[in-house]
Amino acid sequence: MRYLRFILDGKKQTGVRDGDKIRVLGDMPLETLLANGVDLESYADNVAGDALVTEADVTFLPVLEHPPKLLCVGLNYADHTRESKLEQPKYPTMFPRYDTSLTGHGQPIVRPRVSDSLDFEGEFAVILKSGGRHIRKDEALRHAAGYALFNDGSVREYQFLAPQWTMGKNFDDTGAFGPELVTASEVPPGAKGLTLETRLNGQVVQSASTDTLIFDVATLISTLSEALTLEAGDVIVTGTPSGVGWAREPKLVMRAGDVCEVSLTGFATLRNPIADEAA
Repeated sequence: MRYLRFILDGKKQTGVRDGDKIRVLGDMPLETLLANGVDLESYADNVAGDALVTEADVTFLPVLEHPPKLLCVGLNYADHTRESKLEQPKYPTMFPRYDTSLTGHGQPIVRPRVSDSLDFEGEFAVILKSGGRHIRKDEALRHAAGYALFNDGSVREYQFLAPQWTMGKNFDDTGAFGPELVTASEVPPGAKGLTLETRLNGQVVQSASTDTLIFDVATLISTLSEALTLEAGDVIVTGTPSGVGWAREPKLVMRAGDVCEVSLTGFATLRNPIADEAA
C-alpha cells in the first residue's frame, strides 16, 4: 500500500494509490491510525472510500504532519562523514526535527531570510507502527509500518553555530517529507539494496546504495529504544550520503527557483521547488 496525505477541496484527507489515481479514504491522519493500532497493510482494503482523484487535484502534505517523535541520524554514510572532515562516530549521531519544519511534496522548501546556506540532504525514513523499550535488533523490523523519502534541508550557518545541530535543522518549511508512505511489505527488509539519489535542477548530486548505511534500520530502532520509549507514528530519518553542497568547492547551495528531487528505488520521487522566505 502507498498512502498519501493531501488537501482536497480545502480539507485534509488521507488516500492510497490506486493505479494512476488516488483513492480518498477519509480525513484520519496516518499518525492517528498508527496510534490506534491500525494495520496499514490492510486498512485501505477495508475502507469504503471510492472517490478517485488525480495528483493534479490535490495539494500534498507531509505524510505525517505531527509524528510523536521525529528523530534524525547524522553521519550515517562513511563517505559523508569523510567529506564533512569528521571522525566516524561509533554510536548514532541523533538530533530532533520538529513538525513545524516539515513541508509536503511539491511544496516549497524555504530559504530563510537570515541565511544563504540552504543545503540539500536526500534521505529515507522509517515510520513505526509500534514501539517500546529495549527492542531486540533481530525483532526491530517488525515495528516498521513503512518507509518514506525525506529531504533534510539544512541551514548550514546556523547548524554550525553550536556543537549540536538542532537549530540549523529546524527552520520552518525545510524538511520535505513524502510524497507517500510505502508499507513495509512492498519494501525490502530495512529498505536494503536500494539506490538513493538527490538531483538539483536535474543534475545528480548524491547517489548511494542503502546497503552502505553505517547503522542500518534495525540497529537504529534497537539502539534508540535503549534510551527512548518508541511509539507508533515515530519517524526515524536515516541519514544522507556524500555529495552535499556545503562540502563542495565552490559550495553549492539551494536558491529560489531551484528544484530538488529525492528518489529511492521503487518509490515515487519527492520533488520540491526552492523559494525565499517572504519579507
